[in-house]
Formats: sequence, C-alpha cells, structure tokens
Amino acid sequence: MQITETAVHGAYVIELKRITDQRGFFARQWCQQQLAARGLCDQISQINTGTSTRAGTLRGMHYQLPPHAEVKIAQCPRGAVYDVVVDLRPESPTFRRWHGVELTGDNYLSLYVPEGCAHGYLTLTDDTVLTYLTSRAYAPTAATGVRYDDAAFGIEWPGAISVVSEPDRNWPAFSI
Repeated sequence: MQITETAVHGAYVIELKRITDQRGFFARQWCQQQLAARGLCDQISQINTGTSTRAGTLRGMHYQLPPHAEVKIAQCPRGAVYDVVVDLRPESPTFRRWHGVELTGDNYLSLYVPEGCAHGYLTLTDDTVLTYLTSRAYAPTAATGVRYDDAAFGIEWPGAISVVSEPDRNWPAFSI
C-alpha cells in the first residue's frame, strides 16, 4: 500500500500496490502493520457497505461525536464516487478545509478519514457500491452531520446532485 497525505491534515489516499500477472493482480487492501507504522488507526470495529442505484446520489456529510468518533477507510469496489473529507477539528491546521478524491472500481484507491472529520460522497455512475471500514461501531446517539452545500466549506461537487436523503438535506449550517 502507498499512503499519501491529502490537503486535510491526517486524511490520506491509499493506493494498492498491485502484483500483476496473466491472471490479473493481487494486492493487500488493508494492513494493520503498515497503518500502525505510519501512526494511523489500525483497528477495525465494523465494515459497512452502501449501494446507490443512481448517479448523482449524495450521502453525507456524516461523522460521530466523541467518545464514539471514528476513523473511516472508504473504497468503491463497483462504480465511481467523488469521496470527500471535511476537517471539523478547531485545533487542526486544516480546520474547515476539504479534500475530494475519485474512488472507482478500476482505480482501487481508498480514502482514510480521521476522527473529527465529516465524510460524504457523490455517486458518479449508476449502481455504485461504497465499502468502508470503521474504527468504532455505529452509535446512533453520536451520529451527526453537516450540510453538503454549507458555504463554510465550499465543497465543489463534480456533478449534478439529484438524490439526497431528508436528513442529509436538513443538517444545520456549520458553527463552531
């Protein structure tokens, strides 16, 4: 795995190192030892999968409050998404900045989202699947979010947004 820091402090793009032959390729998708060596969270509590039938579906921007704050590692095994992390940590040097990366079933990239950051994605194709590992189990009482179109962040989504859940449309404007 190649781990590259993004414009958001503590968020990384993870690229698989592929071993290719006539059969296709083999790659390590997750490595506890390699993550720990970089000082990153190396524990998995839960693995989640979300499917979206239509391109233009937006999910997010979600996060969990302490003590249930979680790290996420997202990958798109089918289709394509524009995956976004937003830094909500007031003490962070990249507070309120965001970073987006295209994750696809062909590029095998993952996005590492640190605790204290919101996460969301826009599907770029029909029939998309996003799988993500989390460091903590889902805690409904700690689950919250911020608006995907909040001017405090200025996220530049790469396509038209046509499907958004009622809760995601109604998150409050960000305030510190």
